[in-house]
Amino acid sequence: MMKLNLNNKVLYLTKDKASLYSQLNGEAYTLKNISDLRDNISTDEISPVPIMYNFDERLKDYPHTGLKVEGDLPIKFGEIAKQKFSVIVAGKRYGKGSSREHSPVAEFHAGVRLIIAESFEYIYRQNADNIGLYTSTDFSLLNKIKNNEPIDLEDILKDRDTLTKKILTSKGLLGLGKKVYKGDDNRLHHKPEVELPNTPMTFAEKILYRHHEFQPNSPYPLKSGLGGFIKADWRFIHEAYTGMAMSMLHKEYPELTTLYNPEKIIAFEEHFGYRHRSKYHIEHNLIESFDTLSGAHTQFSKKYNIRSHGQLSNEDGSEGISHSLMAEKYALPGEVVVGTDSHTTHSGALGCLAFGVGTTNLANALVTGVVRYNIPDVVKIEVKGKLASHVSSKDLALSILKEPKIKNGNFVGKIIEFCGEVIRSMSIDERTTLTNMALEMGGFCGIVAPDTKTIDFIKERRNYNFQLEDWMKADAGAKYSDSLIIDASTIDSMLSSPGDPSNGIAFNSLEHEVKIDIAYGGSCTAGKRSDFDQYLEVLIWAQEKKLNIHESIKFFLQVGSLDVKKYCDQKGYLKILKEMNIELLNPQCGACCNCGPGSSTKKEEVTISSINRNFPGRSGPGSVWLASPKTVVASAIAGKITSFEKLKQMYVE
Repeated sequence: MMKLNLNNKVLYLTKDKASLYSQLNGEAYTLKNISDLRDNISTDEISPVPIMYNFDERLKDYPHTGLKVEGDLPIKFGEIAKQKFSVIVAGKRYGKGSSREHSPVAEFHAGVRLIIAESFEYIYRQNADNIGLYTSTDFSLLNKIKNNEPIDLEDILKDRDTLTKKILTSKGLLGLGKKVYKGDDNRLHHKPEVELPNTPMTFAEKILYRHHEFQPNSPYPLKSGLGGFIKADWRFIHEAYTGMAMSMLHKEYPELTTLYNPEKIIAFEEHFGYRHRSKYHIEHNLIESFDTLSGAHTQFSKKYNIRSHGQLSNEDGSEGISHSLMAEKYALPGEVVVGTDSHTTHSGALGCLAFGVGTTNLANALVTGVVRYNIPDVVKIEVKGKLASHVSSKDLALSILKEPKIKNGNFVGKIIEFCGEVIRSMSIDERTTLTNMALEMGGFCGIVAPDTKTIDFIKERRNYNFQLEDWMKADAGAKYSDSLIIDASTIDSMLSSPGDPSNGIAFNSLEHEVKIDIAYGGSCTAGKRSDFDQYLEVLIWAQEKKLNIHESIKFFLQVGSLDVKKYCDQKGYLKILKEMNIELLNPQCGACCNCGPGSSTKKEEVTISSINRNFPGRSGPGSVWLASPKTVVASAIAGKITSFEKLKQMYVE
């Protein structure tokens, strides 16, 4: 039996900075010494965005340099490697947020070989598996580690599926993929004919059965938790990960000349186009490093003849954010869409199974066409009643995030089907806000069954006549592993206080005045047509009242795609923005990844933003409140956090 030999250097990530500093100064702790382990440690804290120009062993100096504890960043450059920690221990939902594989890669190169936590986010754990970093929820292992006893791998892997065990005892996912498909001209897709189970099924289950890579000896019917592969209709990658993927592939396949079905692969350059306007990138001399990432991305796209949506040639920005363009141009109901970004879930609003994966998984999919996954449970969020006219889908998303089932992690790694009369009444743009933020709810992905609004959206955006098929819905009597019913009539304008999107609070429950320095509206979540309708509703009202943006506020709006910018022009919005001296930024992830206008530059700065995440360091060193588009603009006018309804009350004639 294989064994894992570890030193007894264990780092307990706690809420108490004094005990964390003590450990970093060489004091050995045990679980008994720890009062409170940190929950919800995000990948933004494990591997902050600005270090993503590294994608190899250079990452060893960066793990947890963004970890914020009681306002401090205790773990400094090179600290984990210097102290030779081999085990990290944390609380619930370790690895929340971005799908970036840089996080486990940084930990691995720093010498960490095992992460023990109460629970893990789905993508982080899969990324760790794929590179050979062990994870466990068994805290009893700490006794053996303390005594310098070797650990049987079976003790670490006892609750994992067969495929995961194969990956962790092979040379990672790429090694296994090469071994499985070596010498096979077709490489994959030996799919036997499989009949659907003769039982009521959820909509998501129907897509899974149509895309799961069944082998002659595959278990049937599909069982939750089973490891396997799923065929992707679309695979996409963006420049933050292309260099890493290219390095991996060329190491594993030195003579690689073609990718599997390249016409169904898309490359996006969308993250760092405003780096020349990022104070952090300028002050830390990072412009050239990110230029190198961009160059690797372009080289990869050209070498393998991949369709590419890149930077604009004559102005800042790009053609569009990947999620915006996938929804506008590519994804269709019933398909499977995978991308190297956690918010790939965005396109689920069109009725496709869209989910994010790590770089290794996508690299393997580029040459095989299939994606590693564990079959998820399917849960249901049903929204009943009617939203008030001033309440948006962003308010609904923030309200769902504060639900106990969500905060406790009940939906982690599960497919979330959104349904109910409120969902049916929403536009596709509004639905994408929910499916986008299904990731913040812990979901594997979010999905909405397609309907006539889906058909109309596809026709309007692509001039394509899509025909719904009878199977594209949940069956009556379909069983869900869990459910959540939301009464829409109880929801008001919502906020999320800094630190985590689940810190939901109704605006009317805000107990103190919060002055702001920056207001930012944009990103994939809030750079859509419907979002700009909401931004401009407030601005047009302000113009009529002869109001303007508060003199102390830096305010930016950013479109998710050039299509949205064209829409704004046609609606007369650009003229209004110009009249009010508001800068409209071209498509780019920008401030949502701390790279461009809208990011904070000082610890004391407070931002209100319509993006999807407010983890520490996500948008600069300051603090970020999340809100709906209307609340962002109303707050920019007032100079403090306020709702549009409250602002209107202040100026009643």
